[in-house]
Amino acid sequence: MFQLHPTLAKDSFLVGDFPLSTCRLINDCQFPWLILVPRVAGVQEIYELSPADQAQFLRESSWLSSQMAKTFNADKMNVAALGNQVPQLHFHHIVRYQNDLAWPNPVWGTPAVPYTQEVYLAMQQTLMMALRGHNQMPFDWQMQ
Repeated sequence: MFQLHPTLAKDSFLVGDFPLSTCRLINDCQFPWLILVPRVAGVQEIYELSPADQAQFLRESSWLSSQMAKTFNADKMNVAALGNQVPQLHFHHIVRYQNDLAWPNPVWGTPAVPYTQEVYLAMQQTLMMALRGHNQMPFDWQMQ
């Protein structure tokens, strides 16, 4: 049975669910930063998913990256699966700007700045508009 790793649960807010993956907002207001976690128990690497699940996960990730890039007018999308600290398979989707505080380096190691309630609510609204049908979605999406 799928269970979200406690670190991912602690560091993020539920946004909604794709057919395969759960989508979560990382609690760091410095970067628009979502993660996708396939709801498949015991998976640490993408090759451990079935071929059908691999294809679905990549479709979800690609669509999410595209929507984030458009919505936040990204200079670059960083999409990464490291797993060094959290072994559960998850893809980070981070909007980057050439003038952000970590550019051109990775965001890892930059101390997180948690969302205030006001900024979180605004981000929630932005994500709802971006991910709920303003652009044609190739699969079902349930916003939380």
